[in-house]
Amino acid sequence: MTTYDVTIAGELNLDLILYGLPEALPAERELLASEMAVTLGSSSAIVAHNLAALGCRVGFTSCIGQDDIGDLALNRLRAAGVDVSTVRRLPPPAKTGLTVLLPRDGWRNILTYPGTIFELRPEHLDVGYLASSRHFHLSSYFLQKELRSHVPALFRELKAAGLTISLDTNDDPADEWGNDIESVLPMVDVFLPNAREAIQITRSKSLEEAMDRLAGMVPLVVVKLGPEGATARRGKQAIHSQALKVQVVDSVGAGDSFDAGFLREFVNGSDLATCLESGNLAGALSTTRSGGTEAFRDQEHRERFYRERSTQNSSIEGRQGS
Repeated sequence: MTTYDVTIAGELNLDLILYGLPEALPAERELLASEMAVTLGSSSAIVAHNLAALGCRVGFTSCIGQDDIGDLALNRLRAAGVDVSTVRRLPPPAKTGLTVLLPRDGWRNILTYPGTIFELRPEHLDVGYLASSRHFHLSSYFLQKELRSHVPALFRELKAAGLTISLDTNDDPADEWGNDIESVLPMVDVFLPNAREAIQITRSKSLEEAMDRLAGMVPLVVVKLGPEGATARRGKQAIHSQALKVQVVDSVGAGDSFDAGFLREFVNGSDLATCLESGNLAGALSTTRSGGTEAFRDQEHRERFYRERSTQNSSIEGRQGS
């Protein structure tokens, strides 16, 4: 018997979201936001939180500082039911990371102080803990500064232990999209980029070309398309799933929430169409509140949304209430 459905190793920080700021930010001016939110941030933590909120047993490993930001981030994960017993508290001068997001009309500025995001090292990982699961997920590959070169070895150990593995690289802040990802992808069972990331990683001219290349390296490629839903390739099999139409409050964390919804069904052996629909459902739910986890924290709101929106009542609603 495994202890967890999914284990995750990655970054843990908060998001500070400031709404209503002008597109241009002139120097020496005090600019006023119309609204703000402080939410759990980081792709890894959002996936972990939302998987747990959807009923999965989740174990999470990360590094944070001995500070108030770290305390709040850790408490948010605990409240969702995520096991955080292996999260390391690093001594000063280490500080927990923080991301400031400035949403605009259809785009956003993202400003990150990495802090302990860059500090996660192989010696911080208990591979036995991570392997006590059916599935392992890694997010923010390009941000894992100290861990990145060790990812192939980690994946080999986890594969040898019988786990399936998913990867969402997220953006590369350096915009380099290094070739080292090619040594990682062959060990990945599910690759979860968005369209831009897929094109950049494969250095392709179109999404179709990118998916053709990725389908030759990874058994299952799932590309997130925002308001257009998601598309997947398994070998030559292609399937598309439309996004749900909702009143969007905030798209921050929607892609990570898609990952959580998709993986929730994947680890339970659901067919690909159900996994995609579950991903789109979770991604849509995320957009109904500020940040990537607030819609999942509100149990009444979450359950009502699933009752009203789910087209997979027997498989999704039933487990949502369990």
